[in-house]
Amino acid sequence: MCKNKIDAKYFIDKLNLKPHIEGGYFNECLSSEDNYNDNQQLWTSIYFLLEQGDVSRLHILEEDELWYYHAGNSLNIYMISPEGKLTVSKLGLNIDNGETPQVLVPKGYIFGSIMEEEGFCLVGNMVAPGFIYDHFKIVNQKELLSRYPEHKETILKLTKSE
Repeated sequence: MCKNKIDAKYFIDKLNLKPHIEGGYFNECLSSEDNYNDNQQLWTSIYFLLEQGDVSRLHILEEDELWYYHAGNSLNIYMISPEGKLTVSKLGLNIDNGETPQVLVPKGYIFGSIMEEEGFCLVGNMVAPGFIYDHFKIVNQKELLSRYPEHKETILKLTKSE
């Protein structure tokens, strides 16, 4: 298939991506055969895809998450540190334009992502120690607005009202 013919549907079909609870599409593709502890693998990895207009809602993990760019356009990853500092990392390959092919989201950070241009972005996410749903929480918009009023625009863009 020619590069210019590849679109989001191609990857959704070929990689068997399914809707993700936080937004976008995903597929659990790799995981460690070794365990970190009794109920958690050493690491896990997924494919994750967002299309134009898709939002990965603000959430928090108890583990570090590495994002790896694979295909499509760039993706903005918004992170709020435990101290309340907002940073935005642009995942992509246009280094001269401030993009980077991989981004670390440290454990305990509130984060989400959004496609702010046309097209799609396919990434890989690796969580270490491995992802478990008990350590994943989509954060409440009202609570975030109360805690971080200075980040209102970002919070409204990356959450749903209750």
